[in-house]
Amino acid sequence: MVSRKVVINNLSGLHLRPAGILCKQAMHFDSLITFACKSGQANAKSVLSVLGACVKCGDEIELFCDGHDENEAMKALVTAIEGGLGE
Repeated sequence: MVSRKVVINNLSGLHLRPAGILCKQAMHFDSLITFACKSGQANAKSVLSVLGACVKCGDEIELFCDGHDENEAMKALVTAIEGGLGE
């Protein structure tokens, strides 16, 4: 398992569009992908779970990837988040 902390820089946080992009990116990998934030833990492959986490701009989340492609998944997700998830 690998983990990494990353700050959400989207002005609107993880609302529907960036949450969908995050989930779509996560679903490309076989690894279990979750993240922890102030409100608890969320499954990064579930839009409802990501939206339910209520992640705002400036919040720090800790990503967890566990599986045979965990390193590739972590790299792709961190790049997507730091790139603004399409915004």
